[in-house]
Amino acid sequence: MRLGLIGLGRIGAFHAETLTRLSAVESLVVTDARPEAVKHLADRLDVEVADSAALLLASGVDGVVIAAATDAHPELLLAAVEAGVPVFCEKPVARSAAEGVEVLRRVSGSGVPVQIGYPRRFDEGFMAARAAVASGELGWLHTVRSTTLDPAPPPPAYVAVSGGIFRDCSVHDFDAIRWVTGREVVEVYAAGGNRGAEFFRDAGDADTASAVLTLDDGTLAVVSNTRYNPRGYDVRLELHGSEDSIAVGLEDRLPLRSVEPGATFPAGRPHHFFMDRFGAAFRAELAAFTEVVAGRRTSPCTIADALEAGWIAEACTLSLAEHRPVRVDEVRA
Repeated sequence: MRLGLIGLGRIGAFHAETLTRLSAVESLVVTDARPEAVKHLADRLDVEVADSAALLLASGVDGVVIAAATDAHPELLLAAVEAGVPVFCEKPVARSAAEGVEVLRRVSGSGVPVQIGYPRRFDEGFMAARAAVASGELGWLHTVRSTTLDPAPPPPAYVAVSGGIFRDCSVHDFDAIRWVTGREVVEVYAAGGNRGAEFFRDAGDADTASAVLTLDDGTLAVVSNTRYNPRGYDVRLELHGSEDSIAVGLEDRLPLRSVEPGATFPAGRPHHFFMDRFGAAFRAELAAFTEVVAGRRTSPCTIADALEAGWIAEACTLSLAEHRPVRVDEVRA
């Protein structure tokens, strides 16, 4: 098949490498608002170049991957759907869940498949955790702990348009909790702090955040995030039930140092980048998209799925601002 790729930043360039190596992809057409990014990629990979997103969509591609800045997601996603081109779009659908609802309204009934990028759904550990919950081997869950700790802050320009730590970072935890447990979040209480760079405060954001989520069956989930974890990129999920407890990410590359006498775990080189930790999951995610384009499977993460995680992020953002518990129904449009 012939695929398009819009956006050649950090994740877009990584996707280009992956797409050109997938056996299902015969050719790749790329575009970016920055000519230097296009030239840099075209010098390294065998790709076609389009001068704009509109020209790319009109070039006969079978599907398109959107990896542009968040602000551009709604316009590009809708343009692709209107052109009848199946879409893979990096999260989030839009800067706010309310904007995402409008995108969903306009896409509904089009018949054009849309897949939103949540790679933890394609990670072997997270898939095993979901299977363990579904099998009943953990008994009933009482506690879930989800962690995403970045090794260093993103650039100020990124933070300014990201929508905040809950919408940009924690939303991966929110989606994973929903997907793995099969439950919905009904209430949140969130807190945040800033002890690092001033540009987080300037953007009305936090550099460190925590949230307690109450699920619809009474399970409590604790989410922890920061932009400052110099030991590495730390993503874990713990599930504690009445019959057993399991963990995702508890392996030798875990970016944590034990101070217990004689402890040798973890002994591996810590993960330092999300593409390092989830490289295989990103590749599996795009391979799944080629199956969606080919009509062999339905979208494994729809706009509606992404919006559910988005509502949790909205509730946490409001909870942080008003220092109170917030029910998800309170923010749902």
